[in-house]
Amino acid sequence: MEFGYDIELSERKKMILKAIVDAHIKLGEPVGSKYLTQETDIAYSSATIRNEMAELEEMGFLEQPHTSAGRIPSELGYRFYVDSLVQQYDMTTKEANELNNMLSVKMSEIDKILENARKAASAMTNYTAMSLRARPSGVTIKKYEMVYLDVRSILVVMVTSSDSVKTRSIKLPFDVTRADTDRLTEVLNRELSGVAVDDINISLIVKMEEYMASCPGIVNIVVKNIYEAMNELSSEIRFEGVNRLLQYPEYKNLDKLQQMISTIEDKNDIIKAISTIDQSDDETKIFIGSENMVKIMDNSTLIYKNLKLNGRTIGAIGIIGPCRMDYSKVLATIDKLSDEIGRLSETTNLLPGAKNSKKER
Repeated sequence: MEFGYDIELSERKKMILKAIVDAHIKLGEPVGSKYLTQETDIAYSSATIRNEMAELEEMGFLEQPHTSAGRIPSELGYRFYVDSLVQQYDMTTKEANELNNMLSVKMSEIDKILENARKAASAMTNYTAMSLRARPSGVTIKKYEMVYLDVRSILVVMVTSSDSVKTRSIKLPFDVTRADTDRLTEVLNRELSGVAVDDINISLIVKMEEYMASCPGIVNIVVKNIYEAMNELSSEIRFEGVNRLLQYPEYKNLDKLQQMISTIEDKNDIIKAISTIDQSDDETKIFIGSENMVKIMDNSTLIYKNLKLNGRTIGAIGIIGPCRMDYSKVLATIDKLSDEIGRLSETTNLLPGAKNSKKER
């Protein structure tokens, strides 16, 4: 993910910023110049380090929680660290073997693969892990209803093929009329009723925009919400190690912790957020603080990667923890899990819910 900084940092500033982030991840406390001169390999004087820290703070990479305290990384500091400074974590042979053992136990079903990957990720990183199971896209919307609320607010009601009901409240950036929403109801039911999510394409959207000549901009916004809702219907998310959040001082505010746990238990907000991520993308996604689409996670980092087996996306693995996360180890763990699951396709013949045709050893 690209972040909006255009500032060039000198090598000295990069060195000091990296040392501060590393130290804050380890200690969980503000870091001062004294610590950097005594506990790191930085060979500059305390005065020089203090000047560089002050400039990094002015540039937005560091924050000073108290007047007499040291500095802590800002979201911008963490983002620059992740994009430019984090070093590759060298997983020990013992750690790699532990991951392999946790993955290889009775790998006969995709659900079991994801469960073991989730447990391994949480155990190895000491953070909360989640797995997303991509369900077959058999569920469709059989009926749409647009409800006009006011000139910039509408409600989309969707009745699924399994007779469940999904709703989406949408705030629009432009004015609409009741006639617009009535017309869109007709268009949606004619063009999208019974259509699978994978069959909603650009040409279909353009066709619908032509029918909505009086207000074409509404089509793309509404279809995006329908797409997200259908992805939610076809996905299942599970968590491991939620109690691990209690170890970190970032979650000592009990009200906020309770809201965080409620969000995890409810699942819908998180599914809605990650449903916007391209399911064919192989890149690891990192959302730091306010970059998260779930508001209550503004003091957390989510690291997320799709998992593939036999070239097909079967789901995803994610890690949730404080912004003061051990990024190097988390990224290495997720990459290792992804690689090992990909390797399974060379030795197994797995289908959703199907037993392994090969004899288990």
